[in-house]
Amino acid sequence: MMSDSKTGLAENIPLDTVWSILEAANELGDTQTVEACRRVIDANLCNGTPDTSDLGTIAAFFA
Repeated sequence: MMSDSKTGLAENIPLDTVWSILEAANELGDTQTVEACRRVIDANLCNGTPDTSDLGTIAAFFA
């Protein structure tokens, strides 16, 4: 396992969970979380690494 903090956080948030959060945030009108989810999904589809701040926003949705 890599020690990169981005990789570790990304592994803790499965993509299907990001899709679920996207749907819930959209229903609640949480535009910041919706945009973060979209960027994480786009990064995943392009084989990129999502920004730590986007992953933090998504993780904070549960807080």
